[in-house]
Amino acid sequence: MATTSRGRSQDRKLVAGGQDHEVQYEAKKTGASKEKVQKAVDMVGNSRDKVEAKLKK
Repeated sequence: MATTSRGRSQDRKLVAGGQDHEVQYEAKKTGASKEKVQKAVDMVGNSRDKVEAKLKK
């Protein structure tokens, strides 16, 4: 995992469902609404691969 300038770990394979900017990014990337992205995170967890697979269905 990468480390931010503040010393926090960062994992780009995860979607932080509680972070609005992360949800907006994923919505823009997949063409889904923010609500659909949030529901996908709630259903399958925060794995970016799983969220994107759920949104493609």
